[in-house]
Amino acid sequence: MKDKRVLVATTNPNKVREMHHVLAPLGYQVQGLDELGVDLPEPVEDAPTFEGNARIKALAYARALGTACVAEDSGLEVSALGGAPGVHSARYSETDGPREVRDRANNEKLLRELARADGTDRSARFVCALCLVDADGDVRFETRGTFEGVIGEAPRGTGGFGYDPLLYVPALGKSSAELTPEQKNQLSHRGAATRALAAFLTRS
Repeated sequence: MKDKRVLVATTNPNKVREMHHVLAPLGYQVQGLDELGVDLPEPVEDAPTFEGNARIKALAYARALGTACVAEDSGLEVSALGGAPGVHSARYSETDGPREVRDRANNEKLLRELARADGTDRSARFVCALCLVDADGDVRFETRGTFEGVIGEAPRGTGGFGYDPLLYVPALGKSSAELTPEQKNQLSHRGAATRALAAFLTRS
């Protein structure tokens, strides 16, 4: 792809930063919606899958802006909870307020629900579905990345965001929130999906 700008349909600076770490070394400029200075209505993300919601967002913003757009939908799937919170990860606790407040409430609810499940299986995974739509509104590329771990007994670490303090990686003895940005990008769901996108962009 000749255009070295990658517009990511999100206002979450953490997601933009993680994708920037992967794409910037290849010469791509990663921008979030906040950097455009335009006020656009948010599309309704009512698909039952991460892939469906990523496609909804990519199509809506590409058509509204008349430019190629990348969107991702991501969240946490916990085996003992039947895959919950899944596509409802960001709004799991239904708490309003700043991102940090919502993240903390979501983590607290997850631990309560897992305690009620009374299961020994604490396996879980982060999922990131990513979709690229071109300026003509056509879907050009879709992919999925996952990041496997287990849910810890309590939050650990101050890095990352969302459920990072709860996803523990046994092989490293650390939670996702205790990883360096470089470690997280190598292992994470978003890192995997963004590397797949990078491979597509470089050969397009």
